[in-house]
Amino acid sequence: MAPNSTLAVKFLGYKEFKKKVTQRGQVNLGVINLEVDAVALADVTITSSIAVARKTPVAVSTIEPVFIQERLGTQEFPEILKSTPGVYATKQGGGYGDSKINMRGFKSENIAMMINGVPMNDMEWGGVYWSNWAGLSDVTRSMQTQRGLGASKVAAPSVGGSINIVTNTIEAKKGGSVSYGIGNDGYNKMLFTVSSGLSKSGWAFTLLGGKTWGDGYIQGTEFEGYNWFVNITKRFNENHQLSLTAFGAPQWHNQRNNNDGLTIAGWQSVAKNYMNGDDPYKYNPSYGFGPNGERKKSAYNVYNKPQISLNHLWQINSKSSLSTALYTSIGRGYGYSGQGLTSTDRNNWYGSSYGTLNTTFRNSDGTFAYDQIYDLNEASSNGSLMVMSKSKNFHNWYGLLSTYTNKLTDNIDFYGGVDLRYYKGVHTNEIVDLYGGKYYVDSSSRKGVSATNNSAAAAGSSFVNQKLKVGDVVYRDYDGFVMSEGAFGQVEYNKDKLSAFVAGSLSNTSYWRRDRFYYDADHEKSETVNFIGWTAKGGLNYNLTENHNVFANVGYISRAPFFSGGAFLQATTSNITNPDAVNEKIFSLELGYGFRSEFLTANINAYHTEWKDKTMSKGIDVKDGDTFVDRLSLNMSGVNATHEGIELDFVAKPLTWLNIKGMFSIGDWRWTSNAKGYFYDSTGQPVKSYGKNADTGKVEVVHASGLQTADHASMKINLKDVRVGGSAQTTAFLGTDFRVSKDIRLGVDYSFQGRNYADWAFSSSDILLNGEKSYASPWRIPSAHLFDLNGSYRFRLGSVNATLVGNINNVFNQEYISDAIDGASHDDRTAYGIFYGFGRTYSVNLKLNF
Repeated sequence: MAPNSTLAVKFLGYKEFKKKVTQRGQVNLGVINLEVDAVALADVTITSSIAVARKTPVAVSTIEPVFIQERLGTQEFPEILKSTPGVYATKQGGGYGDSKINMRGFKSENIAMMINGVPMNDMEWGGVYWSNWAGLSDVTRSMQTQRGLGASKVAAPSVGGSINIVTNTIEAKKGGSVSYGIGNDGYNKMLFTVSSGLSKSGWAFTLLGGKTWGDGYIQGTEFEGYNWFVNITKRFNENHQLSLTAFGAPQWHNQRNNNDGLTIAGWQSVAKNYMNGDDPYKYNPSYGFGPNGERKKSAYNVYNKPQISLNHLWQINSKSSLSTALYTSIGRGYGYSGQGLTSTDRNNWYGSSYGTLNTTFRNSDGTFAYDQIYDLNEASSNGSLMVMSKSKNFHNWYGLLSTYTNKLTDNIDFYGGVDLRYYKGVHTNEIVDLYGGKYYVDSSSRKGVSATNNSAAAAGSSFVNQKLKVGDVVYRDYDGFVMSEGAFGQVEYNKDKLSAFVAGSLSNTSYWRRDRFYYDADHEKSETVNFIGWTAKGGLNYNLTENHNVFANVGYISRAPFFSGGAFLQATTSNITNPDAVNEKIFSLELGYGFRSEFLTANINAYHTEWKDKTMSKGIDVKDGDTFVDRLSLNMSGVNATHEGIELDFVAKPLTWLNIKGMFSIGDWRWTSNAKGYFYDSTGQPVKSYGKNADTGKVEVVHASGLQTADHASMKINLKDVRVGGSAQTTAFLGTDFRVSKDIRLGVDYSFQGRNYADWAFSSSDILLNGEKSYASPWRIPSAHLFDLNGSYRFRLGSVNATLVGNINNVFNQEYISDAIDGASHDDRTAYGIFYGFGRTYSVNLKLNF
């Protein structure tokens, strides 16, 4: 070893050890005892475990703040995880914060997203809107993914894995920073942070504020976002600490609808006719202007979801402690939703339909002709035929997480706690633009229902034809309620080379809704449905030597179906509950091996997950020729899938100036059952059949007599051995860091996406009432090979430390498909909903630390 070197030893879950070495040659440092990172394991994480290397028996990856700062650039926050095995993240439509993430083939609603141990997933459908968390990268202390069952201590765990973001608190050093970044397509970002450090009186605070804005890479996707974060902590004494954490990211952004993806032929047509040599995949079918040249939009999102949590840590005695988090989330915002007097009018708002570009309102330059909608409405004698509404989604969410820890013996620790949540979501559509008309006739509001089955149609409802103006409610006006009460417990055993745990949880999830639009005051509240869920899991890790360890875990989950698409047949328009909804069951088994040495850290693991009784709903449009009749849904039960695979990740330091990080994962994800589903219409009414009326000659939907399934139209879906789509089943990453000098670093990253199958979907030709339909595996999307460049330069600027970071993503501007929906022939010709990944992008950021 060279003299005047600094030796750094880092292990996950422990504080970094540094020692200055002054002598040349071999140095005997003896036994190095690493100190457990008490902040990460107690103060910050509250109830969610941070996995510890060579101890916690789970597949885990941790992203350090410096990795995020050096490589994120203009990418979406989830994309930083592309170096993690089993993770697939895309930008979908490409708007600000409109990204998605899959883990081991499971979508975001089956991945637990947590910040400081507090759950973030939407309480009604389970997903995550990443635009709500813009700016988190700037206050992240660590970002850890636990794939599979994981070690998170919550009552309702995930299926595919968990993402836990730990933010700065009392450990933040005194000082601060200011930064400014620019990038492609008018991207700008300015940010400041300041931290007090821990004062002698036990106080500490961290404050962050920032703004991000730009034109957007995709045509017509301008955006503006703000982010703020504040943490105030008081350490009263050795036994008590209180911490208040609040953060938010108010934003607005224009979008490209997720259903605006085209076929390959459609994109080729766009390239030929509209984009004048520019990247055709930037095209936005919803981008256009009104009659006076003003910018109009039908895909627009505004949202603000601040979260506030009060965390208390009580060290009861030397063996026991109590950590409690009381939190609230208040969401306010909306997205645009086009309304129409007829089904054709409603569909005309979309830029495309099933991959075909909508040409009804299309200018010769490819822009959406919003001015022609004004002409249509002004010529109408019955008010506006097409209007724009804002789909408001407000919510109030309150929760309590509390964990008691007790060291029963020198080798046995006990954890137990409660997880309580209450959520109310308010969903209302309000007209914001009549587009030149004087009023809009509403024929959808139903008042008067049957007390026996809450069926508006069955009661011969009175249809209210109101002349609505701007600000009036249209289409929907209901509240969704979710309440969850849970308890969990875990026992850990640690002695010498062996670590093991057993854990379990029990929860009750209640759903109900209150509909003011389709029901009168006597029937607006639905029945309350309850689902009892539970988990049982265990695992062990054995350290064979100082370099080698093996681990295994196994678990079983019985989880409540979601509010939307599970407990309620049509959660937007109907109080009718799903008679076929049952708990989803998940069994998971995992084996792993780890290696640690001075120059190499490596892990390999194999997993097998069985998912049974998944409740799935697929929408299907019924048409009379080209005329839309109704949108049916096929609510299926008994849908099973198996997800299994092998994952490898490593970090190597073969030379003092070279770091290498890599991963490889290969999965085999398939549907494994032949499920059965029943048909329901857009209001949740059971369907008996549909066909041409002998008297009128029109296609009509015939309803069943009641909620009993004896005379319901059904369909059997043969999915056995069909590939699960929507996520690359083979991924790889290789990242290199070259230390050119003490202050200059250059990085080259390569990522691979392969065996990516188009997402499975229905079309109207699939409808076989009381029949049986078999499916082949979906179209396999061509593989993608992507290269990114990044670099940083640290220097002194006057009396402050400065860092200049630069990123170029997709250096070779590769053309590749990131998302697609499978077509009738399961090939590239019929696949639709196709989105291409971004081409070359870049950013530069200057940060001053003081």
